[in-house]
This record gives sequence, structure tokens and C-alpha cells, in this order.
Amino acid sequence: MKKILSGSAVAALCVAFVSEAAATEWNASVWGKRRAFTEHVEKLSELVSEKTNGDFTINVSYGGLSKPRENLDGIEIGAFEMAQFCAGYHRDKNRAITVLELPFLGVNNLDEEVAVSHAVYDHPAVKDEMAQWNARIIMTSPMPQYNIVGTGDPRDELAEFEGMRVRATGGLGKAFEAVGGVPTSVPATEAFNAMESGVVDTVAFAQHAHLSFGTINEADWWTANLNPGTVNCPVVVNIDAYEALPAEHREALDSSIDEAIDHYLANYGSLLDQWDSVLDEKGVAKVQIDDAVIAEFRTKAADPIRAQWIEDMSAQGIPAQDLYDLVLSTLEQQRSGN
Repeated sequence: MKKILSGSAVAALCVAFVSEAAATEWNASVWGKRRAFTEHVEKLSELVSEKTNGDFTINVSYGGLSKPRENLDGIEIGAFEMAQFCAGYHRDKNRAITVLELPFLGVNNLDEEVAVSHAVYDHPAVKDEMAQWNARIIMTSPMPQYNIVGTGDPRDELAEFEGMRVRATGGLGKAFEAVGGVPTSVPATEAFNAMESGVVDTVAFAQHAHLSFGTINEADWWTANLNPGTVNCPVVVNIDAYEALPAEHREALDSSIDEAIDHYLANYGSLLDQWDSVLDEKGVAKVQIDDAVIAEFRTKAADPIRAQWIEDMSAQGIPAQDLYDLVLSTLEQQRSGN
């Protein structure tokens, strides 16, 4: 005897199938542990879930999906839908955005870092290069100027950088190399071991990373004002996954980006406010570098590295001068309040 579903039962099944089809689940690949550097990704996940009543979820994975240097490759093949990466990990794959890692750009705070990063991300050359990896940049991970920690006597003269083995990636590595340092670009997750074992003498990080990766626990001193530059670490999404989102889910994602960044900035600001007490607690000396030393560092590193970058990138078809000028004009606009 055939069983026939009632009209109400059929309707209930249809609703169930539609609800299941409308649900979206993404995976986001980051590394280390939850910290100030990942707070905007966490906030984005929270916001899209709230706005879609749980129909759009982003699962944030700390190292379970990929190694840090392979996140962009994972995005390309669709192994996950969202990822964070740092330009200095693979400069050949993201040449255009390395303008943001040039030393001594003169970016003074995190708001300026957000402004210049997003202006560069919107440049057609950046979008085209990222599209080669099936990637779309949605937001930056703004970090303050890097400073170094080390053991033993503070290195507060430029002559003391000669032969110094420093964990520094991208343009920062180039800057230290210009004054005789020996940079190495081990991933952030390996920096503590490199310092503890003596593979490096010093480590260049922003404050949150010195805390999160334990290098501050190994340090005797920290340079408070060297400020040679920072690294640029975008959050990207897989283009195919983004374009396949239902309209309401895409709107939930897009409309949450500014709020996620605001949350990140507020959280990072709290960390910076507490930094001096962290140094006191851990017995780390705060070293002020003389202005003349910083000026000498800038002279040897900033202009030559910038000129070489523009020459090299231009030879590869990247509009290098245009990108560098965009950084300067964006800083000017940001400071004028426009």
C-alpha cells in the first residue's frame, strides 16, 4: 500500500531542504592562537552569523588547515574560503602589496595603516595580481611599527647591527640588511625557538606578536622607537566562494568589514595602553634609540630600498611608482581629514 505524504508534510520537507540549501559554512585559515592580530577575523565570523541568524558561519582555524606560508596556495585551490597571510612570506606571489612593507614609509598609527592598506588593495594592479591566486582581499590586519627584542646588552647604535641575526621579513629584513644585519624570515610561530636556540639574536615584531609568540619572555630589552616599518597581512577570500554566496550572505559579509576593523583597532589600542606594564612585569628594559641613529638608519635604508623596489617592480610590469605615490597621497588625505 503506497503511503502518500500530506500537503503539509511536503511543505515542511521543502522548507527543510530550502533552509539546508541556504546555509553557508566557510573555513578561515590563520595561525598561532587567538590574539589581537586575529580579532577582526573572529569579529567578522561573529557578525555574519548574527546577521544571518546562524545561516552563514565562518569557522576560524589556528593552523589546522594550512601552514602560514601556504595560506595563499590554499585559497587558490579552494581548500578553504578565507585566510590571512603576510606579504613577506612569499613576496613573489604578492609583489604589488609589498609597497606597504617598504621601510620608513612614515605611517604613524593604526588608522593610517588601515587607510593606506585599503587604498593599495583597491588598486587595479593589486586586484589583478590577487586574482591570479583566486583571491580577493577584503581587509587588512593593521599593525603598529615593528620594534626588536634581544638579549644581553641593548643594540642602540647602528654599528651594533653589523652581523646581528634578526628575525625580520619583507622590507624590514631589507632595512636591517642595509645596515649590516643578517635577516631571516622564519614564520612567527618559530620565532621563539629561533631566539631561544640562538639562531637569531633579535626578533622584530609588533607588540601583540612579542606577547603571543613568547619572544618577550626571552628578552632583556625592547626598542621603543626604532620604528623601521611594519609588515602587511591581508585577509583574503576565495573568489569563487565569494561569488557563489547568496546575496544576503554576501551583504552580511561586506557590511561587517568596517565593524570588524573597528573592533580590531579598539582591542589593539587596549593592548598598547598596557604595554609599559607588560615590560615592567617581565623585567624588559625599554630602550630609546637616539634620533641621530634613527636618522642614519633611515638614510641608509629608506631611499635606496625604495628606489630599488620601484626599479625592480617596474621591470616586472608592476606600476610601482603609482603604488608608492598612492601611499603618500592617502597619508596626506588621512591627515587632512578628507
